[in-house]
Amino acid sequence: MDLSIVIPLFNEEESLPELAAWIERVVNAHHYSYEIILIDDGSTDDSWSVIESLQQKNQHIKGIKFQRNYGKSAAMNEGFKAASGEVIITMDADMQDSPDEIPALRNMIIEGNYDIVSGWKKKRYDNTFSKNLPSKLFNKAARSMSKIQLHDFNCGLKAYKKKVVKSIEVYGEMHRYVPVLAKWAGFRKIGEKVVEHRPRKYGVTKFGWTRFVNGFLDLLTIFFVGKFGKRPMHFFGLWGTLSFMFGSLVFIYLTISKFVFDVTGLTQRPLFFFAILSMIIGTQLFLAGFLGELISRNSIERNNYLIEDTLGL
Repeated sequence: MDLSIVIPLFNEEESLPELAAWIERVVNAHHYSYEIILIDDGSTDDSWSVIESLQQKNQHIKGIKFQRNYGKSAAMNEGFKAASGEVIITMDADMQDSPDEIPALRNMIIEGNYDIVSGWKKKRYDNTFSKNLPSKLFNKAARSMSKIQLHDFNCGLKAYKKKVVKSIEVYGEMHRYVPVLAKWAGFRKIGEKVVEHRPRKYGVTKFGWTRFVNGFLDLLTIFFVGKFGKRPMHFFGLWGTLSFMFGSLVFIYLTISKFVFDVTGLTQRPLFFFAILSMIIGTQLFLAGFLGELISRNSIERNNYLIEDTLGL
C-alpha cells in the first residue's frame, strides 16, 4: 500500500465529509493505493456517525473510536499501530491542512529518502498573540533542546516512513515531538517543507494556552528519557554524589574547626545543618538513581486505551 493517512479528530462532524472527499480526489488523481484512518478521540458530537457513513461509501476509510477523550497523542499512537502504508501521512481534521500537499510530502520520503518530513506553516492565519507568538517561542525552545532544525514542531501535517512510526511510542502530549522521538530511535534524516495553512472553516480550535505549558514539560521529559532513560544512575548518581561530597567536605571543615582551632560547637553553626541537608539529599538522589536502574521506564499498561468500536480493521 502506498499511503496511510492518519487523522486524529475530536468533534469535527462538519469537516469530515469535505476532508474525506478532498483526500479521495488527490490520491485517485495520483493513482495511490491508500487507506484513511480516522481516530475519533471521544467526540461528543456525531463525528462517529459521519465516519460510519463515509466508510460505507468508501472502503478505504477505516475508523477507530475511543470510549472517552484521551488526547491527540493517544489517537496518533493507535493510528500508527493500525497503519500499513509504505508512507504514513498525519494531518488534522479541521481543514486547516491541505490534502494537496500529500503528493509532495510522499515524494520527499520516497525520492528524497527522508525518514520524516515535517510541514512548516510559514504563513499562518491564527491569532498572533494567543497562538502565533507562543508557538514561535515554543518552537525556538524545542529547536534549542532537540538540536533538530524545524521551524514548526506543532504542524500536524507530517510524512513518515513506515518503519519510523512502528519504532516509536507516542503518549502524553508528545505528538508534537515525534521528530524528537524518532531522532532518539536513530532516525536522523528529518526534512521540512513549507505547506499551506488554511483558515479554519468549521468549528473552533480545541487547544488553549495550556498546550504550550504541557508541551514544554513533555519536551523536558523527552530530553531526560532520551538521554538518561537507559542509565538514570548517570544523572541521579552524579548529582547525588556531588551533593553528598559537598556535605561531607563541609562537615570535615566544621570538625577540624571544632577540635583543632577550638571554634564554637558544631551544632551551633548554620553550616552544620546545610552539611547534613546536603548529605541527606545526596543519599536520596543516589537511591533514586539506583531504583531507576531497577525499574523499567516502560509500563506495559501505558498505551492501553479503551476502544469502543472499529471499522475496516
